[in-house]
Amino acid sequence: MGIMQRVWRPYKKFASYCNDGRPVINQAITISVAGENALIVYFSDKVDTQVAARIKTCSSAIRLALGLHLIDLIPSYGSILVIYDSLLTDHFAVSKAIHTVAGASSIQASALSASHDGKLITLPVYYSLESGPDLKSLAENAGLSIDQVIEIHQAIEYRVYAIGFAPGFAYLGEVDERIAAPRLATPRLKVPRGAVAIADRQTAVYPAESPGGWNLVGLCPTPMFDAKADPIMPVSTGDRVVFKAIGKQEFIDLGGTLDTLGDLK
Repeated sequence: MGIMQRVWRPYKKFASYCNDGRPVINQAITISVAGENALIVYFSDKVDTQVAARIKTCSSAIRLALGLHLIDLIPSYGSILVIYDSLLTDHFAVSKAIHTVAGASSIQASALSASHDGKLITLPVYYSLESGPDLKSLAENAGLSIDQVIEIHQAIEYRVYAIGFAPGFAYLGEVDERIAAPRLATPRLKVPRGAVAIADRQTAVYPAESPGGWNLVGLCPTPMFDAKADPIMPVSTGDRVVFKAIGKQEFIDLGGTLDTLGDLK
């Protein structure tokens, strides 16, 4: 069996480490080898606030537990990729450390989810047909007015479930079912930085100009990634986000630009 296929199966219920040294699965997580110096910790195939809270708390606990042995840690919707220094440790020791902190972090996560913890970030959005070329079609397909789509989109407090695709691209959920929309059949070759978009029951702000197939509903002037800033991103996994409608002039005053909209169709 290749290294990328190896998964440890449960030895017994609630076990955290087998007598022969094999790391195992407790009730809540599965640990798989993802490379010569990496493990993936799977929590759930569901997307919800409780899973997001557990991933947030467990990520912090793993960072503390591994210390200098940790190279990088990448959380996603239902898993955490743990990359460690193989000169200092191995996957058995790392897996054991993860199991040790997983139980405690689940208790903390329950409290986190219940208290709606995580920073609350408000992102301003210039919603319009000029800045959101897919607003009209999205509204028509939903049987709503454009104003209703805008109101529904900014009425929800979203959770940051994962950051990926590009630095600063935060996957936010869940979008109200009334305005959920599939990805475009033909992705755009260029989506401007700051574009606020919807795909299925997710929403996001494009941190940089890039190709993309999400439905564009507006523009946000807040930089979602700045390597020179501290912090480099305004949001992190587990945070909460709300959108607030602003006018065109306020969008420009906050640093937004409309120069790249000419190519959008």
